[in-house]
Amino acid sequence: MKKIVSALVLAGITGVPALAMAEDSPHSLSGNVSMASDYLFRGISQTGGDAAIQGGLDYSHSSGFYLGTWGSNVGWLEDFQGYASGNIELDLYGGYRSEIGSTGITYDLGVIGYFYPGKENGVTTADTTEIYAALGWKWFTVKYNYSLSDETFGFANSDGSGYLDISASVPVGETGLTLGAHWGTFSFENNGAADYDDWKISAAYDMGKLSNVMSGVTVGVMYTDTNAERAVWTDANGEFLGDGTTTVWISKSL
Repeated sequence: MKKIVSALVLAGITGVPALAMAEDSPHSLSGNVSMASDYLFRGISQTGGDAAIQGGLDYSHSSGFYLGTWGSNVGWLEDFQGYASGNIELDLYGGYRSEIGSTGITYDLGVIGYFYPGKENGVTTADTTEIYAALGWKWFTVKYNYSLSDETFGFANSDGSGYLDISASVPVGETGLTLGAHWGTFSFENNGAADYDDWKISAAYDMGKLSNVMSGVTVGVMYTDTNAERAVWTDANGEFLGDGTTTVWISKSL
């Protein structure tokens, strides 16, 4: 049955038609759907090692302003946070991105809300709002997210928490292969035991290089690890959410 479900999901990913707008329009709309063997967010498994189906929709204007939404199934609300029910993450975000003169240096300023519908059962809410700022140059990006929420991803009295992300994404010529590397550090205000660093190496391949039928389809693999405290980041099932993990995924841009 799992093989049948995976085949159907894959067929759906590769068969979804692209979104279209007039070529001279200042507005653009894009989307994406994906399936992954695990959902890792800042090095921490959001599904307890289980698979995830995800998708998003983005609107952008030629001026640089953008809005978007993205969603995934999650498992940590019940298994880690203690929700009575809840297995969905829904993100809403918006901001402005542009280039500094003609330097090739780009910047991105925005706000993002992570929402987790469900029955909280008296525990700390997981809903979180962050503002962020990023600088990019060629293949490199530095980004900082700052939490405005009193309860950052379920940790109480944690407004002012921050996550620093340093990443590189390097295309290998015209082969369709892109190699990536990342290091991040998460600091939780008033919850120092939860602090950790994470790192990742990855490879992604554009399947459109093989056939026009596979245009917009990307497959990838990544290895992620953290130095998170096992005592803090282990769920009710005994699953250490910050363990070293190899993840494979497939996505389709629309």
